[in-house]
Amino acid sequence: MSKIKVVCPHCGETNAIPLKESYTKANCGSCKNSLLETKPLNLNRSNFDNQLVNNDILVVVDFWAPWCGPCKVMGPAFEKAATHFALTARFAKLNTEEEQLLASRFNIRSIPTIIAFKNNIEVDRVSGALSEQQLVDWVNSKR
Repeated sequence: MSKIKVVCPHCGETNAIPLKESYTKANCGSCKNSLLETKPLNLNRSNFDNQLVNNDILVVVDFWAPWCGPCKVMGPAFEKAATHFALTARFAKLNTEEEQLLASRFNIRSIPTIIAFKNNIEVDRVSGALSEQQLVDWVNSKR
């Protein structure tokens, strides 16, 4: 049976799990918490590369800032869209005010900017606020 690597959203450990169409249960081998967590992760310089390098699933990162009106509007839609992708895509947020070096590394010029990464490679990006359905459609087109 084929396996995929998934980084635990709770402890950051990498897990090898059987590849399936959908999952009803999957727990981290280290911390025992659910790998089905869909709440977007908060990324920073200490956990960013681990998520990109060690996840075989798509990693969708919202580059945002607390002062950004469109970012605030899109936040709830981003969280709702994440619920559609348990163990098929990891949704995460990166505060560009707190992590200016990471924002610079990816040439973030406007926010919100959403980047989809697969196997540590940027596969696409979109700038501007999207609705839940637009996010779901965009992520589905990248998997």
